[in-house]
Amino acid sequence: MRRRLTWLDVFTDVPLAGNQLAVVHEADGLDDATMQAFARETRLSETTFVQSPTAAGADYRNRIWAMPGELPFAGHPSLGTAVAVARARDQAQARYVQQTAAGLQPVEVTLDGDHARASMLQEPPQFGDRPNPADVLAAAGLPISAADPQLEPQVVSAGQPHLMVPLADAAALGDAVPDRAAMRALLEPIGAMVMYLAAIDIDAGTARARGFFLDPAGVTEDPATGSAAGPLLAYLHERDATAALTVHQGVEMGRPSRIDCDWAGDRPRVSGGVVVVADGEVLLG
Repeated sequence: MRRRLTWLDVFTDVPLAGNQLAVVHEADGLDDATMQAFARETRLSETTFVQSPTAAGADYRNRIWAMPGELPFAGHPSLGTAVAVARARDQAQARYVQQTAAGLQPVEVTLDGDHARASMLQEPPQFGDRPNPADVLAAAGLPISAADPQLEPQVVSAGQPHLMVPLADAAALGDAVPDRAAMRALLEPIGAMVMYLAAIDIDAGTARARGFFLDPAGVTEDPATGSAAGPLLAYLHERDATAALTVHQGVEMGRPSRIDCDWAGDRPRVSGGVVVVADGEVLLG
C-alpha cells in the first residue's frame, strides 16, 4: 500500500545540511523485516516509522531503524519525526509524547512552513564504563597525545549508550581516522553504539564533535548525533555543573549541524532546527 513519506534535514536551518531522516507515516502493520529493508534502502543513519501508540500517555509510537537494526532511541529521528507528525496533523505548534523502546519522551514542535524548531527531553543519564584512553584513541586513529588531559573517555546514556571521547583540540578532531576492527573490539564489550569525539570549550559552552558508528559496510560518520550530544552535556554537568552546551558537528563531512543542549532538572534537553526537503509516497507492505 502507499504510505506517506517525509524527508527532512535535522539540526540545521538550511536544506542539505544537518542529518537526513526519512519518516514513513501510518506504518501500522509493517513487519520488522520490511522496516529493516527500507532502512537499508534509504542508506540513511536512521529511518523512522510512525505507528499507533501502545503505551498509555503516548501520542504515537516512533520505531527507529538504522541499517544494522532497530534502535531503542535516537536524537535527530525523534525531533524530525515529531516535525513530520505535526505537518501531517496540520499543527503549527504541538507538544507530543513519543513512545520509543527507551520510554516516553516529551517533544515540542513549532512549524513555520517547511522550517521548524523542535526540542526533546531525553532520559535521565546513566554513566557506564571508562575504557582505557590509549585503546580509545587508537581506535579513533589518534595518538594518546590527542586526548583531553583533564577529561577521560566514558560511556554515557540518555536513552542510548555512547562513548564520550574528549579531545585536546579541534585539530586532533580533524585528524581522526577510525579503525573498524579496533572500534568493534572497543564498543561491543561496553555496549556503546557511537564513538563520540569532542573538542570542548567549557568556558564558551561549545563543542566541536564527530560521531562514528559501525554499519554492515564499515565505519560511518554521522553528521549530527542528538542522542550523543545530550549525554555529552550530562557528562560535563556531572563534572562541573555545565548547564548549557552548543555542539557543532558534521563540519568535516560538509553537512554542518548545530545541536543546542540545556540541563532540565535531572536530564538533558536537546533542540535544533528542522527543514523539510521532500514529501512523497512509498510502496510498503
